[in-house]
Amino acid sequence: MTTLARIFERIVGDDVGVAFSAYDGSKAGPDDADIRIEVKSPIAVAYLAQAPGELGLARAYVSGHIDVHGDLYTLLSRMWSLTLNDIPLREKLDAIRSLGVKPLLMRVPPPPQEVRRSALARLGSRHAKRRDAKAISHHYDVSNRFYEWVLGPSMTYTCAVFPTEDATLEEAQYTKHDLVAKKLGLKPGMRLLDVGCGWGGMVMHAAEKYGVKALGVTLSRQQAEWAQKAIAERGLGDLAEVRHMDYRDVTETGFDAISSIGLTEHIGKDNLPFYFRFLHSKLKPGGRLLNHCITRPTGKEKTINTGGFINRYIFPDGELESVGYLIRQMEDNGFEIRHEENLREHYAKTLRFWCANLEKHWDEAVQEVGRAIARIWRLYMAGCVVGFERNKVQLHQVLAVKLESDGRSHVPLRPAVGWP
Repeated sequence: MTTLARIFERIVGDDVGVAFSAYDGSKAGPDDADIRIEVKSPIAVAYLAQAPGELGLARAYVSGHIDVHGDLYTLLSRMWSLTLNDIPLREKLDAIRSLGVKPLLMRVPPPPQEVRRSALARLGSRHAKRRDAKAISHHYDVSNRFYEWVLGPSMTYTCAVFPTEDATLEEAQYTKHDLVAKKLGLKPGMRLLDVGCGWGGMVMHAAEKYGVKALGVTLSRQQAEWAQKAIAERGLGDLAEVRHMDYRDVTETGFDAISSIGLTEHIGKDNLPFYFRFLHSKLKPGGRLLNHCITRPTGKEKTINTGGFINRYIFPDGELESVGYLIRQMEDNGFEIRHEENLREHYAKTLRFWCANLEKHWDEAVQEVGRAIARIWRLYMAGCVVGFERNKVQLHQVLAVKLESDGRSHVPLRPAVGWP
C-alpha cells in the first residue's frame, strides 16, 4: 500500500535531509533532520488534488493543513527543483487507490486570503484604475504596524543596496536612496516626482539630504497617511508631499527627475509604452528617470503566472518583463539609456533581513494580521530569497534621460562620485 510518506520519498529521494510525517501515521526521512514537513489532514491532499504543485502546496500551508517545523528558507532551498510532476502516473494511481477517493473528491474552497480572479475582473480589465487600486490595496494595506516590524525603521519595501557585506538593513536602505539621488543628479531647488512612493522613503531622503521639492504618489491609502505623518514629524512639509493617487492622475509637469522604485512590476506589459511616454512627458528636457524594478532573467519565461502563489496571494495582476524588454520600451518612447545595473544579490540579502524581522516579531505579527497572512509572508519572502539567489528573478536599475531637441543630455562625462 502506498502511503503519503512513500509518495514523499518518491519525490524527494533520501538525501535531502528532510523528515516527513502525515495524518495517516506514515513517516519518512531521517529522525534527526533539522526540517520536518507535517501533513495534518486530508484537506491538504484535497488542495493538492485541486491544484497540483505550487498553488496547492501554498493553500495547504497558508490554511495550516501542512506545517513546516524548522527554517522555511532551508526547506525551499533544498527542494527547489522538485515538483509533483516528478511522480510517474503509476505512482499517482497507486496513491489514489491507497488513500481512497474521498480526499481527492473533497471540494474545499481556497483560503479567504487568496485573491479571486473573478472579483478583480468585476473591477475592469487588467490594470484599469479601479482594478489596480484594489490589487495594490490587497498587498500594501495589510497593516502599517506589521510593515514596521518586517521592514524596520526605514519603512522601505524595495531592494536595499549593501555598501559592505556586514552593513545593516538601515545602512543599506539609506545607501539605496542615496544611490538613486546621485544617479538622478539631485541638487537643491530641483523637483522630483516619485511614482509608487510607498511610505515616502525616497521623497523624504531627497527633501532632507538634497533640498529637493519632492512629490510622491501611491495607490495605498495607508502608505500615504503614514508618509504624510512622518513628513510632518520630520519638519519636511515645505519640501515633501505624498498623495494617495494614481500616477496617471498627476497633473504637474516640468520635473527635473523621476524615480520609479518598485512600480513597474504593477504596470503590465501592454501599458509599458504609455507608462514611459507619460513619465517622459512629465520631465524637463535634460531630466532623468531612474527605473528600479524586479525583472525576469531572460525574455523566455512566462510574463504572468496567474495560477501561481505570488499572483494569487501577493501581487495580483503583477507582471515581470526582462530588463532588455524594458530598456527597449524606454528607448522607443523617448528616453536615452545612460546606465544599467543588476542588484540581484542585494535583494536576496534584503529579504533575509525581512525574514529575520518577521520571525523576531512572529507572535505580534500573528496577533496583528492573523496567522494565515503571517504564513503567506513567511512563505513569500523565504521563496523570494531562493529565487534571487538562484537567478529566477533579478532586480535592475536603469537610468535614462530626456534629451534636449538638439541631442544634449546634460549628463556629465563621468558619473557622480558614489556610484560606478
